Amino acid sequence: MVMSFRVSELQVLLGFAGRNKSGRKHELLAKALQLLKSGCSPAVQMKIKELYRRRFPRKILTPSDLSMLHVQAGQLPSAAALTPGAVCHLPYDHGSPAVPAALLPPAPLLGPKHETDVPRLPPPVHPVHPDVKMKRLPFYDVYDELIKPTTLASTNGQRFEEAHFTFALTPQQVQQILTSRDVLPGAKCDYAIQVQLRFCLCETSCPQEDYFPPNLFVKVNGKLCPLPGYLPPTKNGAEPKRPSRPVNITPLARLSATVPNTIVVNWSSEFGRNYSLSVYLVKQLTSVTLLQKLRAKGIRNPDHSRALIKEKLTADPDSEIATTSLRVSLMCPLGKMRLIVPCRAITCTHLQCFDAALYLQMNEKKPTWTCPVCDKKAPYDNLIIDGLFMEILNSCTDCDEIQFAEDGSWCPMKPKKEKQEVCQTPAFSGIEGTGAAGTGSGSEGKNSSEGKKKVEVIDLTLDSSSDEEEPPAKKQCPVSGAALP
Repeated sequence: MVMSFRVSELQVLLGFAGRNKSGRKHELLAKALQLLKSGCSPAVQMKIKELYRRRFPRKILTPSDLSMLHVQAGQLPSAAALTPGAVCHLPYDHGSPAVPAALLPPAPLLGPKHETDVPRLPPPVHPVHPDVKMKRLPFYDVYDELIKPTTLASTNGQRFEEAHFTFALTPQQVQQILTSRDVLPGAKCDYAIQVQLRFCLCETSCPQEDYFPPNLFVKVNGKLCPLPGYLPPTKNGAEPKRPSRPVNITPLARLSATVPNTIVVNWSSEFGRNYSLSVYLVKQLTSVTLLQKLRAKGIRNPDHSRALIKEKLTADPDSEIATTSLRVSLMCPLGKMRLIVPCRAITCTHLQCFDAALYLQMNEKKPTWTCPVCDKKAPYDNLIIDGLFMEILNSCTDCDEIQFAEDGSWCPMKPKKEKQEVCQTPAFSGIEGTGAAGTGSGSEGKNSSEGKKKVEVIDLTLDSSSDEEEPPAKKQCPVSGAALP
């Protein structure tokens, strides 16, 4: 059995026995055979048989197979010459309980500790409906489960696997789908209520995200189903992956209560990893609906944010620099526009908010659910509308930035427009302006034509300390015509 193993099976066996599983095939084979010679435990023996059964599944005996066994049994007169320790090698595939006892050689000839004494285990049976739970998707409401999560298990030990599924729609479900047509204007799909196909890893520890098996092909009612395109690989040598999302198979489904739908799935099997398939009847939601749901959850009490401000501005005894104020923008980092519905995830530790409507629209097109401020996960169920920022936005309409004090109070920062007006003030323009600040170095000697080009220059040293010695060439306005010496 061990001699017939491939590299993957040898590695699994050696890993199971706690041996080193690195090296080429002939080295792994030598280690596995050494493991056998040294007298392996019953658990390891069972593992060898399990791996062998996966490699060569048992056949169902046909009459021709039985006649072959009669011939082989007839060729066993030499069995009398077998020593008590010898093993009779019958084809493993034919070791089915259906073989009549008369066909097998007498048990005493095989010795007390050989294979006939060990009860044969049936091949591992994978659960049809394991306890796999799929993660809830915010943009879909599940109406019904058409195919429960079902294991896509490796059955024939081949590189490429195939599995067949069927599901039927009830008259009510067909009616639901047909009446939902054109509910989503401008969307790719005609139906708001859809038949949704989902794949995931066969894991029961926690709700699973969508995850496609490698080299996947899906046919629905004999027609090839379009799947999401591959993402560009993140690192060299990495296999390309499809984005984690469900597949809408409504356009290929038979919207009839009398004819069942068939799904044929082809994929590449991976040793030690199984996948799960499930089909649901769902209603697709829009970002507008999700925003209404978020508003319906209510606005978070402003005291939550005030406590967060106080916590951030509390003097840290270990820190040499005391933070006495905190500046926060009222502009959305996504759209660079003023916030309308300020929100963030309850898991975020920053005060900065983003606009809920924009965030939901972006995730409707490409669901990443990542906070645009801190790049951490910000799923829909964790979003909250910030009450303190709602108060600030309603009472302060002419500023884009505010400053929080240690006690949680706030004051508006000056709008940027006032600062830009300084750039246009004639009093600080030209050669005289630079000379007046006492930082010019011989610029009075320049002719008037160059002076006209430098009309846009501001002297920024007027607002800072007088002993700053930075040359004015580095402090010119970006719109100035020519550089100062």
